[in-house]
Amino acid sequence: MSDKSQRSLWAWGRVGDEPDADALAGAAANLGALLGFEIDGEVEQPTPFDADALAPARIETPPALSEIVTPDARARAERAWGSSYQDVIHGFRGDFRFAPDAVATPRDENQIEQVLEWAAAANAAVIPYGGGTSVVGGVRPEVPSGYDGVITLDMGEFDQLLELDDVSQAARIQAGAAGPVLEKALEAHGMTMRFYPQSFEFATLGGWIVTRAGGHFATVETHIDDLVESVRAITPSGLWQSFRLPASGAGPSPDRMLLGSEGTLGVVTESWVRVRPRPTRRAQASVLYERFEDGVDAVRAIAQSGLRPSNCRLIEAEEARFTLAGDGSAHLMVLGFESAGAAVDERFEQAKAIAVECGGVVLRSSGGTGPEGAASEGTGGGAKWRETFIRAPYIRNTLVACGVLAETFETVTTWDRFSALRDGVISAVAKTTDGRGKVTCRFTHIYPDGPAPYFTVLAPAARGDEVAQWQSIKEAVSEVLSINGASITHHHAVGRDHRPWYERQRPEPFAAALRAAKAELDPTGMLNPGCLFDPLRP
Repeated sequence: MSDKSQRSLWAWGRVGDEPDADALAGAAANLGALLGFEIDGEVEQPTPFDADALAPARIETPPALSEIVTPDARARAERAWGSSYQDVIHGFRGDFRFAPDAVATPRDENQIEQVLEWAAAANAAVIPYGGGTSVVGGVRPEVPSGYDGVITLDMGEFDQLLELDDVSQAARIQAGAAGPVLEKALEAHGMTMRFYPQSFEFATLGGWIVTRAGGHFATVETHIDDLVESVRAITPSGLWQSFRLPASGAGPSPDRMLLGSEGTLGVVTESWVRVRPRPTRRAQASVLYERFEDGVDAVRAIAQSGLRPSNCRLIEAEEARFTLAGDGSAHLMVLGFESAGAAVDERFEQAKAIAVECGGVVLRSSGGTGPEGAASEGTGGGAKWRETFIRAPYIRNTLVACGVLAETFETVTTWDRFSALRDGVISAVAKTTDGRGKVTCRFTHIYPDGPAPYFTVLAPAARGDEVAQWQSIKEAVSEVLSINGASITHHHAVGRDHRPWYERQRPEPFAAALRAAKAELDPTGMLNPGCLFDPLRP
């Protein structure tokens, strides 16, 4: 079972993870020097939670559902926001304007069906909820007008490993299982799913599926799509269960329709996913580059070499300095290979040779059997960066309280467009922050035809007006992505926040087909309305 302790109402993590006053004061004294720009140094405390400030629940819970539904104010407030910068700011200021009217925590599929029936009768919207880690407004209960209430459907009780097929190396797992719960269950059988997004601690299998999340592997099996064998979901129109197969050419895939659906077509309850024996052989290296462009050339050459490293990420010098993976004097490539049995040394040496030919200097290199787990892999700068990667959301808690705007954009583009894209993003942030903001870049995933760059934006926050400040930056950068032929998202999904730009990149006939599918599966338009597209309401 997953950890049921209370989540913070504003910060990433649980109540005990919120930074205390002493820690904040110490951080504020040093942040300016670390970030490279001036901040006012004033530490702001979060607004205490006031249950009376929440609007009264607009819908009544049927007696038959009273054991799994709560109108409790704190439970509602916990699910009023996701984990984007603007969500954190709203929670920090005690603003829970979009709190749902009730929170349902079903224990089986029959109870999910009962909640959907209740919602249809009450003209209520239903927001499927996993770990609450969406950074694009995907779980924010901000729905179009015309609904008489909102119910958040928390899938936290669906967290079991139901079946393991060790012959085919696949597992049947419930959708509410968070990363640590899922991996612990598989570890008992000597297996792993090997899927480690930055939100791993709280994000769930169902959330990964409906957002087409990106995981541990920087090449080849980069998305959850590559690990899914079949999906089971409850829709308002009935059960959706796809046939479990390694692959199929039998028409459009029912799994692929649910992948990326963001809770708008059905409530995913379980999935068969590919798993593997835990790795026993690893080889890692940290490679330094004086010029970022040389690092880009090296990553592209490795991506196009067919060597298929498990990890090949490029971190800009300034980001390496901020995350303590380096001193800021060089750009850092993190290169890694892993296997559960086959030797990796030859491919590793070939990849290192490519990295050096492109101007890289190998800082540290190691091979052979190493400790298991995402955060512990690697040596030197790569290991330090990886540890900070997992802790980054907690660091943002401190930055918010100290008056620093900190948020990210991730995208994907082709190699020939990347340079102009990066220049455009840097320019857009400079213009919208009067030159006070800075942008760092890293590659999270790479492909033979292009990288997935991840941009971090840091700037002095406009106290009290942070959401509007961020929105102006977001709009400017999103326009740059659109102009340069880059996706509005590579692995963070669309949600409500990316919709205007997503609508530009999808073909209109496809959008019409999606709306028609939703009308068939969800006739009242109750499931996550406003996310991805507007439903056709009766």
